[in-house]
Amino acid sequence: MSTIEFNEALIGLENNLHAFAMSFTRNNDDAKDLTQETMLKAITYRNYYTPQTNFKAWVFTIMRNIFINQYRRKVKSGTIFDNSEDLKLLVNTKDTSFSPMNNIIEKEIDKQINKLEKDYKEPFELHFQGFKYKEIADKLEIPIGTVKSRIFIARKKLMSFLPDYNYSMN
Repeated sequence: MSTIEFNEALIGLENNLHAFAMSFTRNNDDAKDLTQETMLKAITYRNYYTPQTNFKAWVFTIMRNIFINQYRRKVKSGTIFDNSEDLKLLVNTKDTSFSPMNNIIEKEIDKQINKLEKDYKEPFELHFQGFKYKEIADKLEIPIGTVKSRIFIARKKLMSFLPDYNYSMN
């Protein structure tokens, strides 16, 4: 694929890319930025495109990866997007207002988590701390399927231990 063909194909996808970006960002300005960054990255790395493969899928994958990387960076830095009218960034900090009720609830949940058998408690706590299944499996030296199963069972046990805190997904 020549440079001209590549650029024409990329420009032809611009509206589709913008629509795809809107599904991620839910904000027109952020979608435009994501589209522009995707097109720039596609042009920068056009040598990595394998001719006669799905060009649209290649470009959409670039966009998805850019969005995921940006999202992870924002989560690590403690900021999230606020899609309110004024579109300002909020700092994602812990609530420092301690109420007696929140304190009682937290203690009750911790007590029930501590009742779990070690085989279920460890993977559940690691998952709750934000570790991915693969990371937990590597850390505990058990198969990833076992990790998923133990976390699922731990959740079910906690729901039975804490019926007052169950909620319906419907």
